[in-house]
Amino acid sequence: MSSVERLVVIVLFDGVDLLDVTGPPEVFALLRRETDDADGYTVVLAAETMDPVTTSAGVRILPDATFDDVSTRSIDTLLVPGSVEVDGDRRVHALTDPAVVGRVRTLAARTRRVTSVCVGAHILAAAGLLDGRRATTHWSTAQQLAADHPAVEVDADPIFIREGDVWTGAGISACLDLSLALVADDFGETVALRVARQLVMYLKRPSGQSQFSVPLEPVSTTRRIEDLRHHIMDAIGERLTVADLAAYAHVGERQLTRIFKAELGMTPSAYVESVRVERARGQLESTDATLERIASACGFGTTDTLVRAFRRQLDTTPTEYRLRFRSGSGAQGLPSGSGRRNRSAPPRTG
Repeated sequence: MSSVERLVVIVLFDGVDLLDVTGPPEVFALLRRETDDADGYTVVLAAETMDPVTTSAGVRILPDATFDDVSTRSIDTLLVPGSVEVDGDRRVHALTDPAVVGRVRTLAARTRRVTSVCVGAHILAAAGLLDGRRATTHWSTAQQLAADHPAVEVDADPIFIREGDVWTGAGISACLDLSLALVADDFGETVALRVARQLVMYLKRPSGQSQFSVPLEPVSTTRRIEDLRHHIMDAIGERLTVADLAAYAHVGERQLTRIFKAELGMTPSAYVESVRVERARGQLESTDATLERIASACGFGTTDTLVRAFRRQLDTTPTEYRLRFRSGSGAQGLPSGSGRRNRSAPPRTG
């Protein structure tokens, strides 16, 4: 792999959300452990001055450089976090400092790729970087983003959206998913999945995954379950009955079911189906494969079984899901002639 500096500049300002700032560098640091590339990413935290920046959590962060310092360098990725305030009725409002907006607009002009984390999308929008683009943000401020910036097509559903060289992320924890997507874009899916496993993010969530409709991957506490989870992931296209899994784990079928219910809150069969649906979602978003081929590759066997699983878990069909979340430019798979519209209200959960 060639030695190329990938300079990532993370924008700092008082009141910034802490995890927005610290999450992506953790992903980029783990990348070095998972590849032979000695360079990976060079992360620089930039602020107006070199004074400590106080985050929303009260933790102070020291900048690495000023905005003027990085403005003379070639930036690979500009990462813009966000900040919010909560009123007396517990309503969340995204904040945008005009000075920060101006700095982001200037830095974006010399950047290969611009990204926002959570409500950082409001800063990108104020800088004019999202006009005519589809973008996401945290669901709690999506209506505000749509009202303040009608030229932006706001979609509150996906965890992140890529529109050309501009990426927007949703919730705070989705900064990890967005960062993994950047790694996949630069280094490939295999490397990104290895980094995800180091983060104990068993499945790297695709861009179209809803902020609402699918529960987060349950966390297990035993090595036996973790080994089984990896086995299921690796053999998802194969026959995976309770008997097969019990034999792999060297336990009885009843004991295996008890372990799964205690550790993951579901039966082995339900867990296998959830992983198969997750794999199928990724293929529907990123490939032109037929439903028959996806059903076979993901272990469903038949298209009817695939459709029934999608209805159970997502309250939709694979075809509807592909139309809604297909990766690409523009409206990202919206039916021809459907037109653009703001989808800022939280979607119905299935």
